[in-house]
Amino acid sequence: MTTEGLDYVQQKTSQVYDQMGRVVVGQEEVVRSMLVAVYCQGHALLEGVPGTAKTLMVRALARAMSLEFSRIQFTPDLMPSDVVGTNIFDLQRSQFVLRKGPVFTDLLLGDEINRSPAKTQSALLEAMQERRCTIDGQPYLLSRHFTVFATQNPIEYEGTYPLPEAQLDRFMLKVLVDYPQAAEEERILELYNQGQEPHNVESSAIEPVMTAEDLTRCQNVVKGLRMKAELVTYVRELITQTRHADDILIGAGPRGGIHLLLASKATAAFAGRDYVTPDDIQLMVFPTLRHRIVLQPEAEANGLTRDDVLRSILQRVPVPR
Repeated sequence: MTTEGLDYVQQKTSQVYDQMGRVVVGQEEVVRSMLVAVYCQGHALLEGVPGTAKTLMVRALARAMSLEFSRIQFTPDLMPSDVVGTNIFDLQRSQFVLRKGPVFTDLLLGDEINRSPAKTQSALLEAMQERRCTIDGQPYLLSRHFTVFATQNPIEYEGTYPLPEAQLDRFMLKVLVDYPQAAEEERILELYNQGQEPHNVESSAIEPVMTAEDLTRCQNVVKGLRMKAELVTYVRELITQTRHADDILIGAGPRGGIHLLLASKATAAFAGRDYVTPDDIQLMVFPTLRHRIVLQPEAEANGLTRDDVLRSILQRVPVPR
């Protein structure tokens, strides 16, 4: 790992932050998590109430990174072919031709993903895991930068279909998008009061500051970081504890540990370090594991949240020195 590579990641990451900041007010932690997902070639589930700029952040990120953007509005009548595409018969050419679905892109926004039944949701499983999809028995490769950002509303459950555990596990991160701080919300209102339209990304002042080649280089730098053996053990012990904690019915699987390890590397690279610290791991425990554990009914009845239980696990597991 060279200092030049880490400086490059820091420089490009800072540029993306600056460009997104032209239309996105606040939400620095959410933006950082989104960059972690892209740099680690993972996917992220964004959970928050309507109007908290989830769609805006994904569109702004795509523009700043010069990546192709597509959107799927998940509804109860959406079919799997609406997601991946289908073969249609061309009368002029007397043959079937592929009409590609929205998954043939770089950044895919799955808006309100829990509005569609499991059959449609599962159409994304192969794409998210293998970056390819199968249409009429024929496999098609997707973009190497294919990343899914799915959104869901945490408070509205009527007419929704909870994501299956297998699909939840495909998401590297579950990011909670909260309300803006008072000063941030005042800034948002002031922008609109001045006649600006921050949500109009296409006509905004965001400039592309990365290319696909730049992103590949950043991904290789993150992948090239090495974690000390005792920190790898620390990650493994945290994952193991989720399987034995009294308040947890189902713990995290091996993929959870892999994603925690990779996310910690990205966090270290953002800080310009070629080594991972326990703080990096602890910071990423919540977004990487909160959607992978299922609490005991008694724990939920007592008002415990998944983050509460993960916090107690962090307090119990010895931190390597």
